Amino acid sequence: MSTQVGRPWSRLDARGRTRLTTKHVLLGAVSLLMLFPVVLTISTALKTPQDVKVNPFGLFSSFSTENIETAWTTGEFDSYLLNSFLLSVPSTLLVVVLSTLGGYAFARLPFPGRSVAFYLVVVGLLVPFFTYMIPLYFQLRGMGLLDSLVGVNLVLASTGVSFGTFFMRAFFADLPNELEQAARMDGASEWQIFLRVMLPLTTSGIGALAVYTFLQNWNNFIVPLLYAPGGELRPLTTGLYLFLGGRSVDIGPLAAGTLITILPVIVLFLAMQRQVTAGFLSGAVKG
Repeated sequence: MSTQVGRPWSRLDARGRTRLTTKHVLLGAVSLLMLFPVVLTISTALKTPQDVKVNPFGLFSSFSTENIETAWTTGEFDSYLLNSFLLSVPSTLLVVVLSTLGGYAFARLPFPGRSVAFYLVVVGLLVPFFTYMIPLYFQLRGMGLLDSLVGVNLVLASTGVSFGTFFMRAFFADLPNELEQAARMDGASEWQIFLRVMLPLTTSGIGALAVYTFLQNWNNFIVPLLYAPGGELRPLTTGLYLFLGGRSVDIGPLAAGTLITILPVIVLFLAMQRQVTAGFLSGAVKG
């Protein structure tokens, strides 16, 4: 099958063409099924409120920014958007930095207990967040970190370090030892080897990890809701939930709020999709 996929269409036999056509039709149908809710949300957000009530499933039958203006001002989505960036960007940077350093240490630096320490990190992938979120709440309260950017960012980062370290270790472990040996012969220190030799070769993995972590933190609902109970640090996810509670019938502003929530991540993924795909494919092969 793999040889048939790699052949030009003209060189495939009838059976191969049928299989390839069937695959493309199925993939196209699944893609349309996944894209339809997004397109419907965009269409509803950009229609007039009257048109939303009369023709809720009509696609782009009118154009108006009234719903977006209502969500932006009445729903306070401007502050929610800022909070989402303040919570997602620092926590993503923290995960990328710690995971890159940890992955390099576990892959390239021999030290006593390295395997045991790595398995302890991997255990973090197996422990659900819901098993320790209540004790963590009391711990943060005792440290005075509730309702603070530092506390929420630390919690968000802690949920992604285990996977990030596991992911980046695969990239560093696959790099040839000759590069490291040549750098040592030239007198490079360990930091120089890491920064100048190894790190530039793992940019695809770092980019994929950064985008994946950002999407996870951006869409996180329970962490800001639980560890920022005061409401001043509500991101778009919790803000949309509160907005939904007061507008169970007004579909237009709800669609506009949803569009404001998903638009940044859609733009980010479209801009970085090649890096994300290359990074995860490389990590899968290397892992």
